[in-house]
Amino acid sequence: GTEGSADGVGDAAQFEYPAALAISPDGSTLSVYADGRLRQVCVAAPPPPPSFAPLVVPPSTFSADMAKTWGDASLPQGMVTFLVGDDEERIEHVSKCNLCARSPVFRTMFGIGMKERDAAEVTVSHTDLASFTALVRYLLTDQFDLGEEEGRAQRALDLRELAQMYQVPRLELLCAQALQESVGPASAVPLLEAAHTMGDGRLLAQCRRYVADHAAEVRASGGVEQLRDLGVAKGLLGDALDQVAELKGAMRALRVAES
Repeated sequence: GTEGSADGVGDAAQFEYPAALAISPDGSTLSVYADGRLRQVCVAAPPPPPSFAPLVVPPSTFSADMAKTWGDASLPQGMVTFLVGDDEERIEHVSKCNLCARSPVFRTMFGIGMKERDAAEVTVSHTDLASFTALVRYLLTDQFDLGEEEGRAQRALDLRELAQMYQVPRLELLCAQALQESVGPASAVPLLEAAHTMGDGRLLAQCRRYVADHAAEVRASGGVEQLRDLGVAKGLLGDALDQVAELKGAMRALRVAES
């Protein structure tokens, strides 16, 4: 093969004049002492993360949903103003009919016999103005907008919760897709904790692998200081201890080979 000095998987590793060899107890890593340096060869690639079906966002149903507003006498008429959050910030003049066509929860809320059907104002206390505005914008225009890059992950989390609450599955998938794309040094730990809380195995596995593979960057970004969940902290500690145990096993095997 080609001479050089690089760790790697299989024949991607390179070294010059190897002087000592040792294999780890699990047989996955070959340690090579060459040219005064210790190099590692992964005999096999590390185990893949848990397998999940690809995240597929279905085509929009906006046109078909809007078609439902034609000729359905059971749909409510008129507009509603939402009073959002603790400060009751206003989202004004929203079509009840269009909301009902897009969300079964709104269809029930504004259904025949419900007090909200004829109400001019409805209070929404479980969210903030930006998140609820993003929900209404998606329902009325089919536009998925998380705003500026900074804070995008948290907005995706908040909007995903609303999508679940108002039973808008395509919006929920769009948020899940945005969360996957948002995993980075500064966001990996908060998203890991959120995934743990929500029971999102896909996002949990992705964040856990990211932290393991980019530990230095996560620590430099303040990720360790962001830890709040003891269960998540224990899981990350377990991952780190597993990595230390593998390294110690390789070093012991190397010392045996050199003796």
